[in-house]
Amino acid sequence: MSDRRTIAFILFDQALALNLNGPAEAFSVASHLLAREGAGYDLLFLSEAGGLVRTSCGLAVETKALDSVDLATLDTLIVVGGLESWTFTPDTPLVRWIEQASKAVRRICSICNGAFLLAAAGLLDGRRAVTHWCEVERLKAMYPEVHIELDPIHLRDGTIWTSAGMSAGIDLALALIEDDYGRHTSLSVAKELVVFLHRPGGQAQFSSALAAQTRLGTTPPAAKLAELPVWIANNLNADLTVEGLAKAVGMSPRTFARNFARWYGGTPAKLVRELRIEAACQHLEEAYSEIKRIADLCGFGDEERMRRAFVRRLGIPPTVYRERFGRGSPKPSLDRHQPKRRPLVSEPV
Repeated sequence: MSDRRTIAFILFDQALALNLNGPAEAFSVASHLLAREGAGYDLLFLSEAGGLVRTSCGLAVETKALDSVDLATLDTLIVVGGLESWTFTPDTPLVRWIEQASKAVRRICSICNGAFLLAAAGLLDGRRAVTHWCEVERLKAMYPEVHIELDPIHLRDGTIWTSAGMSAGIDLALALIEDDYGRHTSLSVAKELVVFLHRPGGQAQFSSALAAQTRLGTTPPAAKLAELPVWIANNLNADLTVEGLAKAVGMSPRTFARNFARWYGGTPAKLVRELRIEAACQHLEEAYSEIKRIADLCGFGDEERMRRAFVRRLGIPPTVYRERFGRGSPKPSLDRHQPKRRPLVSEPV
């Protein structure tokens, strides 16, 4: 008995090619691996009028018109992102079709800022969702009923799946494949594509230091606060209390606390914790050191405190993180032979 599922990618002019190509290849590889079982995926590429759709990089994709498709034959819809996805409104024909199709298909997904089209169709109201990090504030402002989460790479809320920016579409495809055909198949696809399976769902989309610099560096007192994440990342065992951080940027504790809360949107302790976890992840990925040693290098104080921080933030302990993302099998070595840790981020110019 055949167990094939039809996945329809929804495209429009200036769609992001990477949102399409990566996931499509993942489904294609899965189909090849499942061919003997009569399982796999049939892929459709749809647009409002059909014909050639030019992506943001100039790549043209041949598509079928929306009205030429029998919705009953579709299993999954995937809406890709694009350069101006936020311009689609509830009255746009493509959005109206997505809203109608969502009632007929088993699940509907978005990649990157394709979430704007799902939101315009009313499909994300009251749901948790993710999008590309740079689109978060716009999506919040336009669709306040959507519960947007900042960190996950992909997220499932009922029959709606959303994913973050660009390459996160591959992570989403692997998650969908696992949901359909099991972890073994998803792992085999990941190996074929030479990608990790899976980046933890709660793993941050981008560097915590970069995130902080982006926020802190756009508004005064940028000249002082924008340098702070780099300083923390390279001084994880220093005095990182409010008083210590204020001294590092040349402010009084009161002025520092007021400005930090206003422009960062969180506490200094949260930023310090994020940067410590990020540093520990780098150690776990790049070299073999005892967990206790890494906890000390990254300023956690002890192994148990680092373990609790990892479980709260990533949902897995450091040992599991190393198993998933470490380069090769752990090999015993002396700490004095370990290479000196590289700075996590570039020093400010």
